[in-house]
Amino acid sequence: MTKVLVVVFDGLQPAQVNEKLMPNLAAFAASGVTFASHHAVYPSVTRANASSMVTGLHPGGHGLSANTLMVPDFDPDQAIPALEPQLEEVGRKTGRVLLAPTLAEMLSGQGQEYVAIGVGTSGNAYLHNPNAQACGGATIHPEFTLPRALHEDITARFGPWPEESRPNTPRMAQAVRILTEYILPERDPSVALIWSSEPDKSQHDAGVGSDLSDTAVREADAQFGRILSWLSETGRAEETNVMVISDHGYSTIAEVVNVQALVREAGFPPGGEPGGVAVAHNGGAVLFYATPWDRETVAKLAQWLMAQPWCGNITVGQRSGEIPGTLPESLTGSEGERAPDLTMSMRWRPDANDAGYDGTIYSTGGMPGQGQHGSMGQSELHNILFARGPGFKKNIKVETPSGNIDLTPTILKLLGLPAGEGMEGRALVEALEGGPDQSEIEWSSDFYSAQCQAGDRIYRQQIKLCRVGNSVYVDGGTSSLVDR
Repeated sequence: MTKVLVVVFDGLQPAQVNEKLMPNLAAFAASGVTFASHHAVYPSVTRANASSMVTGLHPGGHGLSANTLMVPDFDPDQAIPALEPQLEEVGRKTGRVLLAPTLAEMLSGQGQEYVAIGVGTSGNAYLHNPNAQACGGATIHPEFTLPRALHEDITARFGPWPEESRPNTPRMAQAVRILTEYILPERDPSVALIWSSEPDKSQHDAGVGSDLSDTAVREADAQFGRILSWLSETGRAEETNVMVISDHGYSTIAEVVNVQALVREAGFPPGGEPGGVAVAHNGGAVLFYATPWDRETVAKLAQWLMAQPWCGNITVGQRSGEIPGTLPESLTGSEGERAPDLTMSMRWRPDANDAGYDGTIYSTGGMPGQGQHGSMGQSELHNILFARGPGFKKNIKVETPSGNIDLTPTILKLLGLPAGEGMEGRALVEALEGGPDQSEIEWSSDFYSAQCQAGDRIYRQQIKLCRVGNSVYVDGGTSSLVDR
């Protein structure tokens, strides 16, 4: 039976996949399919994108809006970090961590299994299969496993996990060992996933293209080479479709802004108070939550934000109605039951950093020169997808738009299983053996603009979307604050 293996490099950009930095991945890409117009979901943060990968939905549909967010049915006043302990509490109190079935649950319904192993954040790992205890499959992480009893078994067999480091290669090497000695040969799941925390962790610390970042990329590529070698040596390469993806791209911090402090100074009290606003920092994006149906506060906040030099694109939830200068969250896939009232991208510019990597940004944390993501900037929304195996065409570059929302629909297609109901992603049939030529896939680009007077200046924004059928990909956003 044909199997699928997904390899994720957290924060990897297309420009980093070259023979110098990543010889194994570059050769893999050249012999398989390169998706040249691949997209993260917005906000371009890890846990929103991990959830989109396993549900086929934008954040509005699956309800996990960002790395830090408010879950109104859990706590209507405070934002929480999307980490394993907090997410487990959300599930215990509300009965649902995500608002839609995951790939693990879809496979379980067909008598098949999904096993994920990752060395990134606990929240990222947890979101791959929050209901593993009930639906089967497994998640393996240095801090916990699902089901819980598996943690002791893994530690007894493979020893304690190495301490986290920069680069985080020792932990990734341990994960590769568990993948190739236990997950693939013994559990033999229909779908397995391994998540490398690099180059994300090193780029947050030292910046994109730094010596540390380049070392992290090279060492992550070497671990990928180990996986490919194992598949070849065991004869599994002929029956395994390997998909290599990243959750988002990257930018370089130009200036740090404590948005929450400035919001308080501007006269907006904390969430839960009259006229209050809860603020969730997410690096290159900020989520704002007002008291439900307090449209006056949301409009006042939007007007204030537009006058700030660090404010990028602003989208607004439908319950707040139309606000001059904003665009609807439904455009970007953010609208939904747990959607924020306002989502703001920090202002992004295409300027290159000292190492030649495009994209500079204002950020809610970190330091100038370090790496960051979360915004609607092109360098953060444009990420990687490569694929090779018996189900894919060979030696081609696909120019039609694709996105992280397409991962689960494509996996289900490869396995000959029905697509999940209501998914917003699509099976990437133009890349599959026997599928249509990409020239037969119709797609379009659309631009949405808004402007508004902001103090004595004019705030303007524009969002570009790509569409293939009913699937929508946020391709980038720009904003400006200009004299009247």
